Amino acid sequence: MFDLQAIAGLFDLRADYVFGTPYGSGHINDTFRLIMDQAGMRVSFILQRVNSNVFKQPIPLMENVKRVTDEALRVLLASGCKEAYRRTLTLIPAKDGKPYAQDAEGNVWRVYPFIDRARTYDMIENPGQCVEVARAFGNFQKLGADLPGEPLFETIPDFHNTTKRFKNFLNAVSADPLGRAASVQKEIDWFLSREADCHKVVNYLASGELPLRVTHNDTKLNNVMLDDVTGEGICVIDLDTTMPGSSLYDFGDMIRTSTSPAAEDEKDVSKVTMRMEYFEALAKGYCEAATFLTPLEKELLPFSGKLLTMECGMRFLTDYLEGDVYFKIKRPEHNLDRCRTQIALVESIEAQMDAMSAIVAKY
Repeated sequence: MFDLQAIAGLFDLRADYVFGTPYGSGHINDTFRLIMDQAGMRVSFILQRVNSNVFKQPIPLMENVKRVTDEALRVLLASGCKEAYRRTLTLIPAKDGKPYAQDAEGNVWRVYPFIDRARTYDMIENPGQCVEVARAFGNFQKLGADLPGEPLFETIPDFHNTTKRFKNFLNAVSADPLGRAASVQKEIDWFLSREADCHKVVNYLASGELPLRVTHNDTKLNNVMLDDVTGEGICVIDLDTTMPGSSLYDFGDMIRTSTSPAAEDEKDVSKVTMRMEYFEALAKGYCEAATFLTPLEKELLPFSGKLLTMECGMRFLTDYLEGDVYFKIKRPEHNLDRCRTQIALVESIEAQMDAMSAIVAKY
């Protein structure tokens, strides 16, 4: 489909192309592993095409990635880190010096050195992984905490603006294009009763009581590379959604994606629960790394899990009401099932909020 040799030739790799193969389990960008011959030695690189259907302005996105990775490398080198180039992604420049290259069709491509002796996991296997993932994302935020210059470009505007998400939900309920609202009134009322929560972080950011930070915004387990030997979280990847936001968005999404044993679309919501052992692992790893947090950020860490889970559930219900136009589905009520698992997880978080706050205070 793509002429990988020709695309590799757009970058300053100083090596001869041998072959390239599809790589990884990502669903957004096209990713390949390049095998190159560099003065007689086989070396690997990661080549990616930025999906311009999802990311409408890929060039400002790449400028974000350049700024964030350059700053991370600067801080690591200044701290005397002996593995600086293994603990952050680093962009290989194109032959024209830009951090990306465009092919004849206008596709935007980038290249990173391949990070050896580490891998990603799609499923959490134990609380120890939660510690490492949370510590890695905390370190990622810390590396970008003093990023100079203007705020980063918003690659997906209002991605975690829960006030606007709530407004979109109300519009979907009001329009009800498929006549589904009556059958999900219980779920609609559940979200309506929690409207005040949707505005909390947005209002704090607007007032300046919460700082705007460099955030990843997609803090799943499989966006952290874990060392093959030690299991340590060494490098955060998939930086396309890195943009200005609240630290609470990143920590909250870790809670949402890591603490329940049930699948996101589990039909039996009795299987959905927020496991305290996994939350404590997240809190331990994150708080040990995120030493920059303000008192209000620390106080709201348990609430962040409720907020981000509620936001996701609201998006699933909105899509169900609008006719399943955003999220891919495999059955007619797939988005409704997803919504209900998020509701169940929020209720489990609400029931354990005091214990969660005590754990955060401990760390």
